[in-house]
Amino acid sequence: MAFPDRIERAVDIAHPPAAVWTALTTAEGLGTWFGNQATIDLRPGGSAQMTWDHGHRAEMRIERVEEPTVFGFTWHIYGLPDDDPRRTYVEFTLEPTGSGTRLTVVESGFAQLTDEAFREAYDGNTKGWASELGELVDYLDAA
Repeated sequence: MAFPDRIERAVDIAHPPAAVWTALTTAEGLGTWFGNQATIDLRPGGSAQMTWDHGHRAEMRIERVEEPTVFGFTWHIYGLPDDDPRRTYVEFTLEPTGSGTRLTVVESGFAQLTDEAFREAYDGNTKGWASELGELVDYLDAA
């Protein structure tokens, strides 16, 4: 069965690219809008980690840093065992607009999954990105 390999979402944010970049690429930003705590070594090959108060943890490997326009990382695929080596690639692209920033997030790599694993990961992350981008906008608006 063929299924989509990527999730793509875009949002227009009424804040300049520098503010959006900081929210995406700093421990303070990631640990506020995305997780509850975060660390980040912002360089290709660096690592980042987010934790949530309910005990969930995400380990990321930084793959691409082109300040202030592109930030990319790989991370564990939702629903797979912790020791599974497969990852998806997440890339944020920032474009200045007349009123702020157009942020596009693309997560790819779902085609490597079985049908059953795909459904859990793809559906979970599709809903997750819609929610998380809303939290990013709320975080920036409150700052």
